Amino acid sequence: MSYHAEYTKSVENPEEFWAEKAADLPWYKQPQQILSKDENGIYRWFADGEMNTAYMALDYHVEQGRGDQTALIFDSPVTDTRSKLSYSEMRDQVAKFAGVLKQQGVEKGDRVIIYMPMVPEALIAMLAVARLGAIHSVVFGGFAPHELAVRIEDAEPRLWSQPLVALKLKRLLNISRCWMKRCACLHTSQSAVWFCSVPRPKLN
Repeated sequence: MSYHAEYTKSVENPEEFWAEKAADLPWYKQPQQILSKDENGIYRWFADGEMNTAYMALDYHVEQGRGDQTALIFDSPVTDTRSKLSYSEMRDQVAKFAGVLKQQGVEKGDRVIIYMPMVPEALIAMLAVARLGAIHSVVFGGFAPHELAVRIEDAEPRLWSQPLVALKLKRLLNISRCWMKRCACLHTSQSAVWFCSVPRPKLN
């Protein structure tokens, strides 16, 4: 089917079109309601369907025989670090960190803040949160204390994940010290801090 035909069908018969596309996904529970309205009159897609994005991103590919294929390529010009992770390796690391999060009390529906640099562990943390059915919020490391505190209080996270150190402009930053200074602006203390073990960056 051509692009024009696909587009036309999606506009003229959106429910039928997206029902066909959704059938290709590995749902836990196949949706029966394709497009519906909630009690507030807001349209919802696949309201009664259930899926897990971590499973779809990793486990499904392993089950389909693609476990040894590369899932992630990490190339950092800052630390001159290059590495690859296969679907099987990613799945195992995500499952391991999900177990850590579960031991810390994270459950389905909880919020977890991820305050990490652009390293593979950040993606592993995101998928681990999704694996448990929780919600992740990625926080930009450059936020000022007040702005960061506002986001933490708004999310009301069960836990936040961060590395001990990070590398910025050839300088090692003590993330834990920076974070504690920012926490002084918080008006709540309900969240726990989990320091994620990330290999110390190399300085050339």
